[in-house]
Amino acid sequence: MRVEHLFLAVCSFGASSYAFVVPRTSYQQTPQRTRTNTVHNVATVPTIASTTTEDKISKESPLRVIIAGAGVGGLALANIMSKNPCVNVTLLERTQSFKRFGGPIQLASNALQILKEMDIQVYNKVMEKFTFTGDKRNGIKDGIRDEWYATFDLGSPAKARNMPYTGVIERPDLQDIYLRSLPEGVLRNGKSVQSYTSKPDGIHVTLEDRDTGIETITGDVLIGADGIWSNVRAAMRDEPAKGEGSGATYSGYTVFAGELNYDSFDNGEVGYKVYIGPGQYFVITDIGKGRYQWYAFLARPPDSADNVEKKEGSSLYLQNIFKGWSEDVHHILKATTEEEIQQRDLWDRPPSVAKPWTDGSVALLGDSIHAMMPNLGQGGCQAMEDAFVLAQEIEKCESRTEIPNSLEKYRNRRLIRSAVVQGLSRFASDIIIRGFDTPAKITKDEDGKIQFENFNYAGIVTKMLQPILPIFFSVQFNFLYEGWRNEAAIDFKATVGFVFIGGFILLLSGGAVGGAVGEVGLLGGLGLDSLLGGEGIEALLANLQDFF
Repeated sequence: MRVEHLFLAVCSFGASSYAFVVPRTSYQQTPQRTRTNTVHNVATVPTIASTTTEDKISKESPLRVIIAGAGVGGLALANIMSKNPCVNVTLLERTQSFKRFGGPIQLASNALQILKEMDIQVYNKVMEKFTFTGDKRNGIKDGIRDEWYATFDLGSPAKARNMPYTGVIERPDLQDIYLRSLPEGVLRNGKSVQSYTSKPDGIHVTLEDRDTGIETITGDVLIGADGIWSNVRAAMRDEPAKGEGSGATYSGYTVFAGELNYDSFDNGEVGYKVYIGPGQYFVITDIGKGRYQWYAFLARPPDSADNVEKKEGSSLYLQNIFKGWSEDVHHILKATTEEEIQQRDLWDRPPSVAKPWTDGSVALLGDSIHAMMPNLGQGGCQAMEDAFVLAQEIEKCESRTEIPNSLEKYRNRRLIRSAVVQGLSRFASDIIIRGFDTPAKITKDEDGKIQFENFNYAGIVTKMLQPILPIFFSVQFNFLYEGWRNEAAIDFKATVGFVFIGGFILLLSGGAVGGAVGEVGLLGGLGLDSLLGGEGIEALLANLQDFF
């Protein structure tokens, strides 16, 4: 097995449904190939800028780039590509108009560094509306006892690389900054891509317009940035965009989210807190200007938002579910009105190792190819990395015939890193909800009598992992911040850390996580105690003293 395949398999250990096989060979562009979903009758076939099929790319014959989807990745790509005088960009967005909708989005240090590289003016405008969290205290708290369990050092890895600290910005603000940076005529609202056909004169893209019906436009490149339910991906792979056969899987978790003005006692000191406990967890994060957002992650069947009755509203429903938890959790729940609470099921996709990222001059970007759980806050960040690499590879091309090969290079540069982040994101959910519990603890009562608190398997494992998690988080954040250029196929330092430390975590928690890795956990028979090294073993031994 090649080393990159082993790296993929091990570093995506959190996604129990993910299977890895040998990557496909490069696809060659074939003329007259139709990729289609269910569409209606097709009308006329106008082109974007010119009907020329001249091979050489120039100002007189610019490359016609069509981008489906004006999310973070699509906007970032459209912004950078539209600055090239040899490129003509059309950004298609299915919504008729943009409204102030959606909560904050995390931009980690890797995404912010890319933003600086791609467009310093956009970066400076983002900073005007940005709230830093990476320079504050962040971490996990015992949801029952309200004690800090482990903290994340987001600041040191960024500071060591002279990168901006992680933080958040309201999604509508980020969107507005990007939209204002685009040249007039680039964005076309109310246009949803349905299918495409590769022909000698380019990619013929079939659109559905709510007002005018079906139309077709022609370009040289089509980028599918149209989200987890991507029509471009469905057309490329000849599979449904949504539902059975689409490749998307329900994570097993539903999330409640609230956003409100809130006077927190630790404002300015803490960025975000993850409260852990049996079978669920709760997150509170500072999003700036006196506003906070919280998330309640619950293991539930799909469609619980419609199937579970909440007679007294979502706030009281959650207060009952988190009964006995930290007063911080209940205080913010009580301060949140029903209009400020939303619920949605969480879906993601397995890493696309065997299935195509590209089809000739068509490629996928962001959630359309590597949708992931929100736990690391890397969904939008990885889409920006896609845009950064795509722009680099496309702008190297001097002729249209070079495009398919450039898109394959983009895929090869992004495949492993994005797959690892997908796996880590799923791992974070699985291990916290299925593996963690209230940490075991030995205390003494007023009479000096020893009390054993939560001495079950999960509680003991959670306690034993306490000194290991900061090491794992350090490896994780160094991996995220170091590899943003996507120049190396594999980060070997991160590989060692993920294999040994991540394997050790699964070895301990395997019984609690259950079906994901089996009763003894992944790598359980490899003598991992001899591989972990002195630092981890010493941390474990030292942790035994913390029971008292």
